[in-house]
Amino acid sequence: MESESSSTSGPWRFAQCFGDKGEVDDITEADIISTVEFDHTGDYLATGDKGGRVVLFERNESKKACEYKFYTEFQSHEPEFDYLKSLEIEEKINKIKWCKRQNAAHFLLSTNDKTIKLWKVFEKSIKVVAQNNHHDGQNPLPTPVSRAALRLPLMAPQDSIVAAVPRKIYQNAHAYHINSISINSDGETYISADDLRVNLWNLSISDRSFNIVDIKPVNMEELTEVITAAEFHP
Repeated sequence: MESESSSTSGPWRFAQCFGDKGEVDDITEADIISTVEFDHTGDYLATGDKGGRVVLFERNESKKACEYKFYTEFQSHEPEFDYLKSLEIEEKINKIKWCKRQNAAHFLLSTNDKTIKLWKVFEKSIKVVAQNNHHDGQNPLPTPVSRAALRLPLMAPQDSIVAAVPRKIYQNAHAYHINSISINSDGETYISADDLRVNLWNLSISDRSFNIVDIKPVNMEELTEVITAAEFHP
């Protein structure tokens, strides 16, 4: 059975290593990866760690083999404190889900135990002043002495960066730790699940959700099962 499987799909092999290849003792708790997710095309890969960071990689087209290179990194979640329940909320990323791409920007959902965020990741051009009244971009200019000599500064693109901004924040809908998020095939709604409930959200509405599954018993001592994962099909 093992030889048949290897002959049809080929042997498994190590392909690529991400991150620093330093000593294991230098790795902190915040650096440990907690979730990994490909986008629908397989060209982009997202990882989340226990420090609340999301790191994105893109396929390296210059390589013949399937390899990925660093794309961008941003801080998705910060540690919080629930004063009503006297509970610390970790920044650890539990799940990441990519939205289907509609334009040049990428949209993805990330969640920790309590808060879900919708992120927009896009390339932004940085512009600088190339010409003004004292410099033409190459040489200094004499100070203008009349209104006719004045001219508006000229902006020119200098570089481009990848920026990430939160577009929506979905919170205060789960009493227990969120373990799953899944985007519907319509591209407009998604579900989030904790140990006892599943909620349905609209991506464009952050202050309201609908509870579609609730298995919490009246008496918690009668609890016999919990939700560990929830996923839309397809």
